[in-house]
Amino acid sequence: MLWSVPESTDERTDWPTSAPPPWSAQARAALWWHRSAPGAAQFGPGGRTLPFTLAMVVDYLESPVGPYREVLASPVLRPGLIPAMAVPFIAVDSEASVHGGREHWHLPKVLASFTGDVIGRFSATGDTWKVDTDATPRGPELPIVGGLAFAQPEPDGSQARATARLRGRFRYARVRVEAQGPTLGRWLLPGAHHGIVITSGRMSIGPARTVR
Repeated sequence: MLWSVPESTDERTDWPTSAPPPWSAQARAALWWHRSAPGAAQFGPGGRTLPFTLAMVVDYLESPVGPYREVLASPVLRPGLIPAMAVPFIAVDSEASVHGGREHWHLPKVLASFTGDVIGRFSATGDTWKVDTDATPRGPELPIVGGLAFAQPEPDGSQARATARLRGRFRYARVRVEAQGPTLGRWLLPGAHHGIVITSGRMSIGPARTVR
């Protein structure tokens, strides 16, 4: 069983297969962050963490499994040279992407429906939850080169670690968020938060490795 919150728990196992990593994709996205809500650590991976929540909505224009959209969030971050996301909530609108997330990176992907534009008004809806975002870009468009680390907890106490690298263009943004669900409303805080929009970018994510 993959580590998850109720919003991304699914007993289905018969997903269409996907190509192994690395995956390369053209993407647009909105990312935001805030200080973790009181009690958010109970939805995190355990152990030493940083009290920051990081979340994003992504529109993959093309990928090894075709175009799809995604929402994901980490209630706290793991410390390190590059702080790592530990993601108990992630949803997409592609069955093959669900397989890829679960099989290759130990991400508890589930299916959801999406409407709107990730760098404007956007909505993600699952069976028991909903996330609405409204990104307002400000200032000039600038180049960005960087990466995100993922560290997913495993039942034996190890971690599945992977890195996503990004090169593209971005703008600062304020991202207004509303979240509903069994847990989301308690740790994905509503309101307007600091963030960025990736107006265009190429993302590559490598294979996960086990760290004990």
